[in-house]
This record gives sequence, C-alpha cells and structure tokens, in this order.
Amino acid sequence: MTAHDIIVLFDKPSDADKALVEKAFALAEKAHAGHKRYSGEPYLNHLTAVGMKLAEMGMGARTVAAGLLHDVIEDTDITAEMVQEEFGEEVLFLVEGVTKLSSVRYYGSDRHNESLRKLFIATSQDIRVLIIKLADRLHNMQTLAHVPAEKQLRIARETLEIYVPVAHRLGMGRIRKELEDLAFPYVYPEEYDRVTALLQAKAGKSNELLERERKVLQKRLAEIGLLDFKTSYRVKGLYSLFHKLKRKEWDIGIVYDLLAMRVVVPTVEDCYRSLGIIHKLWRPLPGRVKDYIAFPKPNGYQSLHTTVTTPNGVILEIQIRTERMHHESEFGVASHISYKEQVIAGKPVENPSRFATLIPSLFRPFNKEKAATDDIKKSRDFSHRDKIPRWIAQIGQTHTKDKSTTAEFVEDAQTDFFSNRIFVFTPVGDVVDLPVGATPVDFAYAIHSEVGDHIFGVKVNKKLVQLDTELKNGDIVEIDTRKSSQPTAKWLTFVKTSLARRRIKSALEAQQLP
Repeated sequence: MTAHDIIVLFDKPSDADKALVEKAFALAEKAHAGHKRYSGEPYLNHLTAVGMKLAEMGMGARTVAAGLLHDVIEDTDITAEMVQEEFGEEVLFLVEGVTKLSSVRYYGSDRHNESLRKLFIATSQDIRVLIIKLADRLHNMQTLAHVPAEKQLRIARETLEIYVPVAHRLGMGRIRKELEDLAFPYVYPEEYDRVTALLQAKAGKSNELLERERKVLQKRLAEIGLLDFKTSYRVKGLYSLFHKLKRKEWDIGIVYDLLAMRVVVPTVEDCYRSLGIIHKLWRPLPGRVKDYIAFPKPNGYQSLHTTVTTPNGVILEIQIRTERMHHESEFGVASHISYKEQVIAGKPVENPSRFATLIPSLFRPFNKEKAATDDIKKSRDFSHRDKIPRWIAQIGQTHTKDKSTTAEFVEDAQTDFFSNRIFVFTPVGDVVDLPVGATPVDFAYAIHSEVGDHIFGVKVNKKLVQLDTELKNGDIVEIDTRKSSQPTAKWLTFVKTSLARRRIKSALEAQQLP
C-alpha cells in the first residue's frame, strides 16, 4: 500500500493536501521500518488502514496525517519537536492526543472508570483525537485474531464497554456496528454461537430474498420517474440482534428489523415521496413508521423508517434518507467536521448538514463563562476545538476539576451521556440534548449556571408547570428567573444530570457561608 491508496479516497484534494499526506506516509514508513504486527505484516499496513478509514470518513489532510503518525512518538525515535517542525502544531496536537490515549487500558470495572475519565479528558479539546482513536481501534479489532489469546478478551471488552458507546453517542453508526460485531464473539462466545445459529435458521437465504425484493422496488421507483436513487440491503448485525433477542425472550420470529433495505435519494421531498410509493407497493405494519427526519435522534441520526410485508411473505424494515443523511448516519460527528474542514479550505460544499444546523447546542462551547475569551483565542486556536460535542466537553471539564469517586464518575457517565436522550427546545429554537427524565431545572443548568441558580418559574409549551416536571421530546421550555430565587435541597431529589446536582450542591454550600 502507498500514500496514493489514501489520497484517492479524498474528495478533490489540493496539491497541498496530497503533499502533506505523502510526507506523513514517508515519515511513518521510515520510522516504522522493520516493525511488525502480531500477524507478521509490516506495521505500516496498520497505519495505512487508519489513514484510509479517516479519508473515507471525509476527514481533512491534517487529520489523516496525524492518523499515519499516531504511533511515531510512542514507538519510534521521532520526537514531538520533529513532528512539530515538519507538520506544524495542529498535527502534533492530534498525535500527542492519541498517544495519551494509548495508556488507556481496561482491566475490570474499577479501571473501566478511569479509562473513561482519561478518554474524555484527552478528547475534550479536539474531537478529532477520538475519531483517530476509533479508526485505530477498528483496525485493531479487525486483526484481533492474531493477538495473543490472553489479550483478546481485555481488548474486546474494552471495545464494547468504552468505544462502542462513545461511537454511538457520536452518531458513528457504521463504526459502532463493526466494533460491536468484531468484539461480540470474544466477549460472549456462547451467546454468539446461539445468535449465529438462530439467524442462519431464520434467514439462511436472506440475500436471495433481499435481492429479489430490491429489484421489485427499483423497478417501481423507476416507473414513477424517480431515477436518481441508490438501494442496498443488510441482515441485522449479530450483536444488535443479540440484545433484541434478549428483550424478545429469544423469539426471532418477532424481530421485525432482521432484514432491512435502504433507499438513498437526492432530496428530503424525495424521501417522503418514496415512502408513499413503498406503502402503495407493500403493506406497512401498523405503528412501525418512524420519522427521524422531522425529529432526529439525539445523536443526529435522520431517516424515515417503515416496516412492510411483501406479497412473498418477507418482512422488511426500509430506511429512506438523502445522501448527506446517509453519510452522517455512517460517520456522525466526523461528517460535520469533514464539512467544516472543506469550508476552511475554501472548497465548495453542498448544503450545510442538518446535523450541525438542527442541533447547534451539540457543537457549542460548553462553558459559557469562557465564551468571550474563546472568541479572542479563536484566531490562534485550532478550527475544531469549538466544535466539540457538548457532552464530551462537559464531562472532560467537570471530571478534570472535581474530586468525584470513580463510582460517581461512571454513574454520571451512564446517566448523562450513554442513556437514552431527548431534544428540548429553547423559545428561539436552540436545542438542548438531555437524558430521558430530565426536568426544567436540568434544562436551566444546561443553558447556564446563573439561569439554574435563579430559576423562578417555567413554561413548557407555553403552559406553567412545576420545576420537577419530566420533560418530553420536542418540548419548548421557557425559563423565568429572579435574582431572589435560589436552589433548594428539594431540587436534588428530582434532577437527573450530574451538572445540575453539582451546581445545586455548590449553591447550597454557598448559602451556608456566613
């Protein structure tokens, strides 16, 4: 493999982009000369695979260069000073960030907590560090069979318990699914065998069935004049099927998304048009139509979902989306960074991603007290540090400064960041991403500590409600503040987010001071 194999995956790379990647590849090749992987293949193959994955996601040349160089400081004679001199401060920052993460190891539940802490702190300054690490982990999992048996379980469990949930929250669906299915047989070998056997018995000839139904759909879409579309199909991933089977008491007959077909069309209007055509062609199952375009999932995922039954007796889940929605469902936050990198480089880009415009709060600096300072520093700061997903910035900031126990840390992480989420709107249309069960007090503290500390009343959808009201997806929340209002101990009994709990405790302590 060569640098060209990476460069061909770029979308219209400039001469400077090509030169940077070629230069990074050459240094990686020289620095790792003679280094081998467990499989016996050259170590450079791993670095090239990481670079190719980053380029496939649409990441820029600097991120790809950092991916190629992510092990040079730790494993070779190349120093940080040499990387900075040859590639600049930004590439060095990314390489050092990934190098710090190399010390994160999973050795059981106690150290799992510290692994999560290090992961968030290391990536809270630039999300691209985590994206490089995910690409690195993906290739390591793809070659896990060559790793000594005593290490396989630890690496696979770390993948499932740390990297998979993070990839999910970043909306990186393809990488999440690949990591899950690669780790599954190592962590749950007996369950893996059971799921595999059930799937084979139920859908042994599924590809033939799906191909037949796809041709029927393609013909119908073409007949009504919708010619610019793509279709694909898949059988449900084994790990995802495992979890669904546990909920369904292992009855695979009532798993309705076992077989799925995807339709990718040019516009949102074409999505809804295609849905109507599909429902006319095949009978939809009642209650199985979901509109994630009008109402995306909290990680930014957008698509229309419907489950239908065909005259051939095949039950299909069908997903309908635009090309941009598809790219975002595959690569999540990476697709937004890809868009921003192209804007910075002055390249023409199609309409900005709804992933960015629909959930601006996800990409807003978390600490609003520092906003003015951040604006001043922006001219000399890296372009992506103000685009850190809010949940990573929050946990990185909170748990760097506080003295919480590791048990509290994991409880907070599970509640705030890996739980089911809802979207709640401000009166001007900004979106706040909160865990299910959150209250107006959680919302207020998510906006700003001063708003939370002085909340006096709240309206949800223009109606006055109590402070302990459980917010629902899509609620519009308006907070009324008064200087005289202060937090009370009662608030601690109903708030859901760790941020709100910490702010309330701090305010209560301040009230007790003479």
